Amino acid sequence: MAPYNILVVDDSVFMRKIISDLISENPQYQIIGTAKNGQEAIEQVKLLRPDAVTMDIEMPVMNGLDALQRIMAEQPTPIIMLSSLTEEGASETIKALEWGAVDFIRKPSGSISLDLYKVKQLLHEKLHMAVRTKMRSFQPVQQKPLSSRLNTSPTPSVFERSKASAMKPPDVKAGAAEGSTHFNHLVAIGTSTGGPRALHQVISNIPAGFPAPILIVQHMPPNFTKSLAQRLNDISQIKVVEAAEGDVLQTATAYVAPGGWHMIAYKDSNKTYKIRLTKEDPRSGHRPSVDVMFESLLGMSELKRHIVLMTGMGSDGAKGMLSLKQSGVATTIAESEETCVVYGMPRAAVEMQAAMHVLPQQDIAVRLAQCVLN
Repeated sequence: MAPYNILVVDDSVFMRKIISDLISENPQYQIIGTAKNGQEAIEQVKLLRPDAVTMDIEMPVMNGLDALQRIMAEQPTPIIMLSSLTEEGASETIKALEWGAVDFIRKPSGSISLDLYKVKQLLHEKLHMAVRTKMRSFQPVQQKPLSSRLNTSPTPSVFERSKASAMKPPDVKAGAAEGSTHFNHLVAIGTSTGGPRALHQVISNIPAGFPAPILIVQHMPPNFTKSLAQRLNDISQIKVVEAAEGDVLQTATAYVAPGGWHMIAYKDSNKTYKIRLTKEDPRSGHRPSVDVMFESLLGMSELKRHIVLMTGMGSDGAKGMLSLKQSGVATTIAESEETCVVYGMPRAAVEMQAAMHVLPQQDIAVRLAQCVLN
């Protein structure tokens, strides 16, 4: 089989050399070209038609975010972003994932002490996924009008709005009442590769005053989960926070598990629902793990639990969803293949017959609102 063609984009000659050499150590990949800024990247993608691109964010002439948007609009191509470890770098990475990048790796610093073996391993893993991703014409994340959220027969057409209207929803959080610690419903969402975009779609369409807490596990390193929570909070009508030890669960609030920690829900001696963070061993290579979060909900039969598994590699969350279904939860939803960046975790749930509903990404928030509000 011919090797996959990779385009490397970075303004640093040194970094282009490092990344190219690391990629080329795997015979499955060959470097078809390089570019030193976003404008060159757009031209090279059109000329060379690579199977995947690694893209730096900060570059002269045109940065990686602007190039990403142009490429995804004109010639959708799997793109892996190279992100810095700074808070600004993490925030820009979240935007890139929302705008169509399939994944990211933390950018090598070039220092002698850098463990290049780990970077190489990550690059090869991400490229293995990227070159097999079925790219489709990129569309902005669509948001439904609040008045139509509870339509009992949602169809994809009600989500089809112009790019101008698919902007930040009205800021209704400022005048909204504080969330309540008394609730009968709880939502739990697990996702991985492609998750930031999927979460943008779902969480931004949850109505204000949603009478349930939402627990979220997104496979992502520390710092990036904080930026993800901040970004979701900015574009949503409910409150979104990075979870902290001892947080009391409240309605109209989503809690994102921090990178590097398992997130568990539990009920204390006062019958108050809280969050516990643990450093137990990774599950299936992940910490946070979706299965760990899902399994913590097994004993909460007094609540109507609504479980969602979206895009991602592997099978994390599928076994937990099946156990919850067998225990009598109200709803289990797997994202359908048509909207997944990677149809792995939802596929595993479907194959285990753990999913009661298989829905495209844009219908998940509406179904959750129907289940919780009706």
